[in-house]
Amino acid sequence: MWFFRHKYHVDGSLSKYKARLVANGRSQQFGVDCDDTFSLVVKSATIRTVLSIALSQNWHIYHLDVKNAFLNGDLSETVYMYQPPGFVDAQFPHHVCRLQRSLYGLKQAPSAWFQCFAGYAYKVGFSSSRCVSSVFIYQHGYEVAYLLIYVNDIVLTASSTDLLQHIISSFHTECDMTDLRALNYFLGIYVDDID
Repeated sequence: MWFFRHKYHVDGSLSKYKARLVANGRSQQFGVDCDDTFSLVVKSATIRTVLSIALSQNWHIYHLDVKNAFLNGDLSETVYMYQPPGFVDAQFPHHVCRLQRSLYGLKQAPSAWFQCFAGYAYKVGFSSSRCVSSVFIYQHGYEVAYLLIYVNDIVLTASSTDLLQHIISSFHTECDMTDLRALNYFLGIYVDDID
């Protein structure tokens, strides 16, 4: 099925129209065509803690948005869906599509995306926090970086701007993302760096 919506700027003005093909996850059965549906997300107390550390050290805090995040995840199960409305093959209207990658609407899409992103983070040099799995920590000598992920939104802070730029460029080679630059707003928290 297709899902249509409007996307807005922070000030409430219309940014763009969006259309997304979505799988009908309501028909999925646990253990048959989906197994792992859990995805870790960062909690507000963790966000405030990392932001406090960054601001106390005068570190830059960046906000990244991964485009079409759930489409990056690999499926471990075999999943089929009907041909999308408007794109039905006239010769074979009763054929179905076998999904090669995760798709919005699948129950396992959030988990598949998180596993995919964690792989990117490990490749860059991050490790998962022992206490909070949605927090990734990079330590190399005196350089430190913290990365928080909430679905497709990423908050990244580092002890140097060179390290920050290196990490951002490394992630850009792995997936398509928008660099929203300095963090202003994240999950209901406004950030204002006051000197």
